[in-house]
Amino acid sequence: MNRFPVILACAAALALGACTQDKPPATRAADTGGSLKGDFGPPRGEPIKAVLTSPPHVPPATNRNYPAKVIVELEVIEKQMEIAEGVNYTFWTFGGTVPGSFIRVRQGDTVEFHLKNHPSSKMPHNIDLHGVTGPGGGAASTFTAPGHHTQFTFKALNQGLYVYHCATAPVGMHVANGMYGLILVEPPEGLPPVDHEFYVMQGDFYTVGKYREKGYQPFDMQKAIDENPTYVLFNGAETSMTGPNALKAKTEQRIRMFVGNGGPNLVSSFHLIGEIFDKVQYEGGTHFQENVQTTLIPAGGAATVEFHTEVPGNYVMVDHSIFRAFNKGALAILEVTGPEKPLIYSGKQVDEMYIGDKVASLAPVAAAATAKESGTLTKEQQIAAGGVLFKGTCSTCHQDNGAGLPNVFPPLAKSDYLLKDPRHAIEVVLNGLTGPVTVNGNTFNSVMPPMSQLTDDEVANILTYVLNTWGNSGPAISKQEVAKVRATTKRPEGAAH
Repeated sequence: MNRFPVILACAAALALGACTQDKPPATRAADTGGSLKGDFGPPRGEPIKAVLTSPPHVPPATNRNYPAKVIVELEVIEKQMEIAEGVNYTFWTFGGTVPGSFIRVRQGDTVEFHLKNHPSSKMPHNIDLHGVTGPGGGAASTFTAPGHHTQFTFKALNQGLYVYHCATAPVGMHVANGMYGLILVEPPEGLPPVDHEFYVMQGDFYTVGKYREKGYQPFDMQKAIDENPTYVLFNGAETSMTGPNALKAKTEQRIRMFVGNGGPNLVSSFHLIGEIFDKVQYEGGTHFQENVQTTLIPAGGAATVEFHTEVPGNYVMVDHSIFRAFNKGALAILEVTGPEKPLIYSGKQVDEMYIGDKVASLAPVAAAATAKESGTLTKEQQIAAGGVLFKGTCSTCHQDNGAGLPNVFPPLAKSDYLLKDPRHAIEVVLNGLTGPVTVNGNTFNSVMPPMSQLTDDEVANILTYVLNTWGNSGPAISKQEVAKVRATTKRPEGAAH
């Protein structure tokens, strides 16, 4: 056996190891993918004030090929806003929105971060940015009392999409009240251009009142500890990206969404119905997966998703833990306009099965709630609110025109069954109905599931609409009447309220 090649190989290996040891630390880090690959030296040029945007908008690309000093100024504001139509909640915000302002910098930038806490705030706050290399992500450096201002500096060493959040005790309460957002650290070469970039962030919220229970709703700490959210929402409100607030795009466009999950508790199963993600940078990192239907986003994590629009229509974003979408609010809409493409897809542009009441404004619901609070609610306002709610709850089976489905679901229009005893309809909605019923001389034998998840005023408004539409002429149903029927109905422990 010739040992000479073996000796040469061993010598080469030793030499390579010696060369590696002689390399400066920054070079070794670049070889291994360590964070020092993002240290491109001191900032150059004049300081740059960061452009911050409110959701769903994204700041423009940095368009720089050098590290800069970037000044970020963010203010904490505690404010009451709508979490759903007619439902108010006190949010704690970064920049006045939930999620907080989107921050965009370049890898290697030195970020001078200023945190202000508005004088009207009741609580101290701070910020932990997951894109910071350093203990607490800046939390200890930014503990800020109401009316005060703090500052610290960090270098953005790692490219990626990172969550930031408040980390003041009790941390869970601060996050649950909406104190989170995203910071994008662009790679040195920037991101490939696309037609639209959107900022979407999921969060779970815990209110004392039930889902869609009107009026002011305070935070419920026990629900949060039990991880039993009242709402699961995109961008802090049930209507943040539905109806007139839906995202807009055209066919033949490339879309990039920066999607985060503030939590504080739930993992998101992010899905866009009717689209497939061409590319997903999972966990907000640098690697990507292709042709993805649904991507998991952990609490305190993020993902960048990209796709190409082909067919016009309304595309529904959901957390595919599906009860969260249709019963807790985790639903948003992307409206895509453009020419039909029947060779790719032939079907309805608006799929009522999924969208329901989200395709229109829920303003009549809020108007009815406000009138109810002031004691001025009219029958006409109830009918208007009930018509919107009917689309999202009842129209799939009973149809928009109240005609039902022959031999399957009975008609509501000119229904002798309903008009004979209108208040019996409350029991049907709350408790369901099984077995044969005769309506207008025809027998129907199907199942009406209980809709007891609806609030009392929702049931009242829907029934008032049904009893006074399509040729029906009936009374207005009051919230108090619904509450009385609900109170007399015994339900097993854990059943819908």
